[in-house]
Amino acid sequence: MELLLSGARQLGIALTNGHLAKFRTLRDELIQWNRRTNLTAITDPGEVETKHFLDSLTVVLALPKGFSPSARVIDLGTGPGFPGLPLAIVYPDTHFTLVEATWKKTDFTKHALKALGLTNVTVINERSETLAHQPQHREHYDIVLARALAPMPSLAELTLPLCAIGGIVVALKKGDIAQEVASAEKVTSLMGGRLKETKPVGLQELADGRVLVILEKVGHTPSNYPRRPGIPAGKPLL
Repeated sequence: MELLLSGARQLGIALTNGHLAKFRTLRDELIQWNRRTNLTAITDPGEVETKHFLDSLTVVLALPKGFSPSARVIDLGTGPGFPGLPLAIVYPDTHFTLVEATWKKTDFTKHALKALGLTNVTVINERSETLAHQPQHREHYDIVLARALAPMPSLAELTLPLCAIGGIVVALKKGDIAQEVASAEKVTSLMGGRLKETKPVGLQELADGRVLVILEKVGHTPSNYPRRPGIPAGKPLL
């Protein structure tokens, strides 16, 4: 856990023994479940700690004040719980809603919640396109998280309808994304958003060009967006 500890320290996060015990449990449960059903291609314990856990914690770089207890946070396309679960471990007073369309991944996440004893997480098995048209979720969340969800034009259409005005979308990306971000400018504006900043992660433990793309919600999303399930990814607005 040394790489996780040192990386978290650079992020301004002091992990306690209690945090580390939960991260060990999550790591072991993920690896064990992955032997039975394919949840992730990352199976080396050290890489789970850095490429899943530490990568998830980099979200705090977009939040100078961290996660407040009153923040409404949603993690779209969470897969087997990233970045939501590591953040829920570190910020137990903040509630996180984790959304994933694949049953085997939500089954694991629900199992992990019990194993970790976390009570600040809700898991929803649903498509983002469907969820965003439900009144209790539409333009409801202060922080919308998306890790490896989609290219930026599709991601903007999937995330911004769930974001409250004044809130932000934090997309965890990797590599040279300047062109991808530029290609999403029109759809981001259409969805009521605008680019706030792109923030390099810059951790030695994750020295592979990781960056956070931060969008801010400045106006309402037109009621006909997002489009039907599968359309934003299959026919992105450009």
